[in-house]
Amino acid sequence: MADPKFNAFFARFRSLLALALMVLALSLLSEHFLTADNGWNILRQISVNLCLSIGMTLIILSGGIDLSCGAILALAGAVAAGLLKNGLGVPGTGLLLQFTTSGAIFAGVLVGGVLGWFNGFAITRFKLPPFVATLGMLSIARGLTMLWTGGFPLTGLGESFGHLGTGAFLGMPMPVWIMLALTAVFVVVTKRTRFGRHLYAVGGNERAARLTGLNVNGIKVAVYTLAGALAGIAGLIVTARLDSAQPNAGLGYELDSIAAVVIGGTSLSGGRGSVWGTVLGCLIIGVLNNGLFLLNVSPFWQQVIKGLVILLAVAIDKLNTRNRES
Repeated sequence: MADPKFNAFFARFRSLLALALMVLALSLLSEHFLTADNGWNILRQISVNLCLSIGMTLIILSGGIDLSCGAILALAGAVAAGLLKNGLGVPGTGLLLQFTTSGAIFAGVLVGGVLGWFNGFAITRFKLPPFVATLGMLSIARGLTMLWTGGFPLTGLGESFGHLGTGAFLGMPMPVWIMLALTAVFVVVTKRTRFGRHLYAVGGNERAARLTGLNVNGIKVAVYTLAGALAGIAGLIVTARLDSAQPNAGLGYELDSIAAVVIGGTSLSGGRGSVWGTVLGCLIIGVLNNGLFLLNVSPFWQQVIKGLVILLAVAIDKLNTRNRES
């Protein structure tokens, strides 16, 4: 029988150990991996996934799931780009509202938050399973993106907006600054606030949380709203980096987001996990993708390997859950 202390140590630090072993192996296999430029490249690449994954962490901690974050990302980026480039006409008045960069950014985050709120409302008000509600939102948001853009990219958004995705401050890329700020905020929210304690309580045992008087529906709506706003921020970063709002942006991003959360140790059954674990999960996926690219591994094999890593992470989570319950 395995030592319980070893099991506890492994469960707590398995993501960090996996990341360290991966970095060591890739450093030996590729001379280009362990360089400053490549390190910044990895951090820029994971910034979008981390924005989505922090929101996904909150949702999974509450016992839910979100399949719509990639589509919300696309719509938020497209709305911000369209308002910045073309403004917004007021029907029946002939007025055209022009938006500054700050106004367009606010609008993009607002769109994400509103769609996330709608997810939470549908789940709590109509008792829809989160899988079904967010699957429906995936289709709605993707269709609205196509309607807003006409199916064509929106380009030429200007240097001021582009700074959000390609600029730097004190030598550090802006997406990395955003990623660090959001991580700090939500580590505090989940670990040091009443809302965070209630979130873990709802995900751990929803029925018990209701019996203790917690506003379970309000917590769930708040979680999905925050996740939608985070998807909006991710959409702004993607759009600014490309200087283009692509109608098909964010395809498959929800899968990478869920993978990062699970690899980071957050339980799919809810109530157990952390934002720090999700950061490690995003780093693992980012390092894996970057390393496979440097080693010239076929993109098709990259998908296979990533899928196997996800299956392994879920299997380990289920094994730990059974050991904890036995």
